[in-house]
Amino acid sequence: MVDYSNFSSLDIRIGKITEVLEFPEARKPAYKLKVYFGNDIGTKNSSAQITSYKKEELVGRKVVAVVNFEPKQVANFVSEVLVLGALTKDGVKLLEVPEGAGIGDRIA
Repeated sequence: MVDYSNFSSLDIRIGKITEVLEFPEARKPAYKLKVYFGNDIGTKNSSAQITSYKKEELVGRKVVAVVNFEPKQVANFVSEVLVLGALTKDGVKLLEVPEGAGIGDRIA
């Protein structure tokens, strides 16, 4: 069990994937993403193990991400945000963003 303050310290936002690149240097299959979170946060980089999706399926897609973790070095790339998904037997499945939720909106 964790205290609620642990959860409330996370800044979880809605973002939009603007670019997806191959990431052959990663130890586990992953993509390099650019995710836009609105004017307050801007565009951030993420390494995401979501290769069960085609790159074309991801560009323009809204995602849920933690935006206030410390940046993490992944091979030769700095990942600044953690895109959230469910770990399934078929790979990571991205969380669905409800209709009406906008870029930069905070998850509570």
